[in-house]
Amino acid sequence: MTGVHRWWEDDVIDNGRLPLACLLFGFIVGFVLIRLSVRLIRKQVRWWPGNLRAGDVHIHHMVFGVILVLGSGVGLVTLYDSSVGVVGSVSAVFGVGAALVLDEFALIYYLRDVYWEEQGRTSVDAVFVAVAVTGLLLLGFHPLWLLDINDLRTEPGTAERVVIAAFAVVNLLLAAIVIAKGKIWTGLFGMFFPPLLFVGAMRLSRPGAPWARWRYGNRRGRMRRAIVRERRYRRPVIRAKIFLQDLVAGSPDVAHVRRAAEEELVRTVVPAPSAPLHTPHLVSRKIAD
Repeated sequence: MTGVHRWWEDDVIDNGRLPLACLLFGFIVGFVLIRLSVRLIRKQVRWWPGNLRAGDVHIHHMVFGVILVLGSGVGLVTLYDSSVGVVGSVSAVFGVGAALVLDEFALIYYLRDVYWEEQGRTSVDAVFVAVAVTGLLLLGFHPLWLLDINDLRTEPGTAERVVIAAFAVVNLLLAAIVIAKGKIWTGLFGMFFPPLLFVGAMRLSRPGAPWARWRYGNRRGRMRRAIVRERRYRRPVIRAKIFLQDLVAGSPDVAHVRRAAEEELVRTVVPAPSAPLHTPHLVSRKIAD
């Protein structure tokens, strides 16, 4: 406990990360409470209030999340120079609101209520990403941490500025390549751990990613290798991901996990279509017509 207390005092409070810690705490608490609520509603527990409705309209908790995010966001802008306790409290409210919004991220993405459908797992993915990024920032990691710069707010010399700018550009380019290869999590964490970006950029693209569409369209051997590797290595990863998502969002079922994993493999492990060929004479003829 003394180590945790020392970390809290030295790394969080002294470095001004208390509002970020409050935001993460509010986000986790808000997500846990809303998931508990919807699971009680799904089981139709009699003593639980149930869904909130205005006549025949079901008011999703995302609506309250938007209100909390907007109100606390305005509060953070207007109270930024207030005491740390006030800013931390408003940050916690912002975290709760963000949790309510991201818990229904799939509804926003698909523009229909897919909360308990297969597409609803997208919301859990969004929550995992938010917690991971906020947690890394709270621990003191940032995309330029390998440069060992204690405080980027100081004025570095010309040479240091060049190194920082070059490192940042290379980081962003590698992250763009990795994400274009369909490796979202590798690109995300690679921004904080650059060696992951080098590994992700060197390895084969996922077969359905934009990179495969651009580079593997006429290279059937490489596309075949990408599909075989995807099916071999993605199967256990997908099963673990679905199990964890169901553990958070609903009751886990081993048979369901296996079936859902195979269905996702069939749906996603497909070769990307070849990039369209641009022929100048056809383009000029269309313009002339």
